[in-house]
Amino acid sequence: MSGWSARDIPDQSGRTAVVTGANSGLGYVTARELARAGARVVLACRSEARGTEAGDRLVTEVPGADVEFARLDLGDLASVRDFARGFPYDRLDLLVNNAGVMALPYGTTADGFETQFGVNHLGHFALTGLLLAALLDTPGARVVTVSSEAHALANIDLRDLNSERRYRRWVAYARSKTANLLFTHELARRLARHGADVVAAAAHPGYAATNLQEAGPRMAGRRFVERFMAVGNRFFAQSAEGGALPTLYAATAPDVPPDSFTGPSLAGWRGAPGPSWRAPWTVNDRAGELLWGASEQLTGVTYEGLKA
Repeated sequence: MSGWSARDIPDQSGRTAVVTGANSGLGYVTARELARAGARVVLACRSEARGTEAGDRLVTEVPGADVEFARLDLGDLASVRDFARGFPYDRLDLLVNNAGVMALPYGTTADGFETQFGVNHLGHFALTGLLLAALLDTPGARVVTVSSEAHALANIDLRDLNSERRYRRWVAYARSKTANLLFTHELARRLARHGADVVAAAAHPGYAATNLQEAGPRMAGRRFVERFMAVGNRFFAQSAEGGALPTLYAATAPDVPPDSFTGPSLAGWRGAPGPSWRAPWTVNDRAGELLWGASEQLTGVTYEGLKA
């Protein structure tokens, strides 16, 4: 794993990948490098204009790349269902649950869920479940969910998943990232129990320069914080190319263990991919089961092939 870079991605020819939030930042780099390695990549993005522009830009950077845009709004379960219903391929080798929002002012999704929990966790939970049949039918398929070191700031509150009692933007973000890891943990357990040839793993980018850090302060009208985040991105963060490496490693490297958590190897901030520390509450079997049950109830999506 030492010194691993995008040049080490194995040949992906004949493989189909879905990358959520692929129009910018980590998602765009992930999609581009998978396409460069030969994969057919579906750019699953909320904005048709930005998704189409990203596809055009990607083909310019990687001539001959096999990419296509498909609309997906993770904050609207009807859109998630439409995406899965319209997925045109029988096989799905790789699902990268990358899209997310960070530290936003309080808001709700189209279905009434707190935005960060709804987009970062519930949207991806529903998407994975609705695409499960294609994943199970594809030998060696993987589901890679992007979490964050910030998960260590807070465990989920099963009594208040939607932060209705009290909303603190960074706590809500941390809880959604804990939910990503608990989802990966429980998915890996269920896949193993059913003998499925699918690997569920997680990754995080460390401190990578993307538009996520500035979006929340901008929405809240906090100009000083927005400028502060921009300075941090410029002088301290690694590039989106570096931040995408843990995801690409988890998605493509041989022998990636189920329920692994890959991040930058240098203090978790930057550098080549390596095993990452995770809070003990993210590998709690009972919490994973309870979150799974709540997620099925909230989304109406049940994993028919992976019943407990």
